[in-house]
Amino acid sequence: MTDTVDPFDDPGAQYRVLVNSEGRYSLWPAGTDVPAGWESVHGPAERTRCVQYVEGHWTDMRPRTQAAALDGR
Repeated sequence: MTDTVDPFDDPGAQYRVLVNSEGRYSLWPAGTDVPAGWESVHGPAERTRCVQYVEGHWTDMRPRTQAAALDGR
């Protein structure tokens, strides 16, 4: 049996930060295709730098349409 590291949990890997139309963020392994509906907004970079980016930019956890409806926009 071979020990394999999940590419989504590899602390030594390079990642991208993705965002979708609802303003949701995701870390994505840099060597994989960006899925439909998502846009790369940061990276590739080390995981910790990507997490810092997300923490600095994703300040409202609500989906964009929900926030707009609740805030009367």
